[in-house]
Amino acid sequence: MNMDVIDLRDFYGRPLGRAAQYHISRRIRQIWPDVRGLNMLGLGFATPYLAPFLSEAQRVVGLMPARQGVLHWPPEGKSLTGLVDERELPLEDESMDRVLVVHGLEASESMRGMLRQIWRVLAPGGRVLIVVPNRRGLWARREATPFGHGQPFSRVQLTQLLRESMFSPSAWEVALFAPPFDWRPLLRSASAWERAGHILWPRFSGVIIVEATKQIYAATPLPVSRKVKARVRAIAPIPSPARSMTSRQEEG
Repeated sequence: MNMDVIDLRDFYGRPLGRAAQYHISRRIRQIWPDVRGLNMLGLGFATPYLAPFLSEAQRVVGLMPARQGVLHWPPEGKSLTGLVDERELPLEDESMDRVLVVHGLEASESMRGMLRQIWRVLAPGGRVLIVVPNRRGLWARREATPFGHGQPFSRVQLTQLLRESMFSPSAWEVALFAPPFDWRPLLRSASAWERAGHILWPRFSGVIIVEATKQIYAATPLPVSRKVKARVRAIAPIPSPARSMTSRQEEG
């Protein structure tokens, strides 16, 4: 069972959630230091991580899956969020330069459907950045945090899923090494845990962060109805004129 939007909001209002947001945001910024003039989409519950980009990006939109629910964001001014079906994003083709997915892929009922929609809305040269729970980490084993819900991933599994969905991983990061407990001494030392974890045990991070680029040379398969499948058995190349003439002479 996945957390709904109220549970996610409450988590990021707690000291542990604020610490997680801070350390994940730092890694996101290392990969995307400059988004000036770009169109940016947040998918899942990405709004805690979108706020720093509001003053830089040309356009920022936050879309949340229907089963999760939606909240007004940002708190002041016009809402930039919407409730959507993750398999049918209400955006034009190639309309986004950056897509940030947090609390989205691991909770999705159709991971490949979501990734195919991201592929569709990304502009050529666009990039997607995905944050998912690490199956080796302690955070994926504790249901008191959002990272303990849904499907955790290994780096190999995430790579395979992205490649099958016509994305090529281009950068990797990890975050969240402190144990996932609201214990004040742990939270005060969270930065020290992060530094030590990156050096000593990077495979056991709480989350994996991957940036991937869109493979524009790959064809997008279209759904084919049963009637069409029944009529179309195979596709053969058209023979060249010279080859056609030779074939007719041989038949004669």
